[in-house]
Amino acid sequence: MLSIYNYMVLGLAITGFAALGTYMLSVTDDPANAALRLRDGLMLTTFGQWVFVSPLKYVIMLAPLGIVFLLSARVNSMSSQAAQITFWVFAGLMGLSLASIFLVYTHTSIVRVFFITAASFGALSLYGYTTQKDLSGMASFLIMGLFGVVIASLVNLFLASSALQFAVSVIGVLVFAGLTAYDTQRLKTEYLYGDMDGTTQEKTAILGALSLYLNFINMFTMLLSLFGNRE
Repeated sequence: MLSIYNYMVLGLAITGFAALGTYMLSVTDDPANAALRLRDGLMLTTFGQWVFVSPLKYVIMLAPLGIVFLLSARVNSMSSQAAQITFWVFAGLMGLSLASIFLVYTHTSIVRVFFITAASFGALSLYGYTTQKDLSGMASFLIMGLFGVVIASLVNLFLASSALQFAVSVIGVLVFAGLTAYDTQRLKTEYLYGDMDGTTQEKTAILGALSLYLNFINMFTMLLSLFGNRE
């Protein structure tokens, strides 16, 4: 399990640095370097305009999802090195897609919500690892909840309802909290009791890290939606 957490933490670090770096390259205080002026005097560089305003933003948003499908479907035919590289690329692209949170929320609230998420995730994962209760019965309920959250989020792209967004965020936090505990127990069972060679074990660790990473990121963004202070 340690290798799973190592991959996950490194992935989160890459995402964080990529998000912060993208934001720093995207904004400027110098009107001479500004390509676009937003609210409250915020100015975007040409790079920022590409990332946040141009049609390229849709590619940046969807690229990580494509890599998740690629890694999940092709990991068995990949070498462990290729799977690692794919995971790192995914983490970097997630950083690009998450950089916009620095335009929406105060930096203080982002840091605060990150630590709240980290503490909650750690407690839930510890529970999943140590509990003697079989959590597999939660799987179908959590999957249905996940599909519900995804569908409601897509619908709200068109409705732009603050009430629906609040409901999606609350339910989403509960769903990803449950998935964190469930996935930890599932991965513990696979990792400790599965009959795997070294290469298969490495790939299992990468896929496991991907699952926990996604739980963390989704929990973070939904908690940020609930408790983040907007700029």
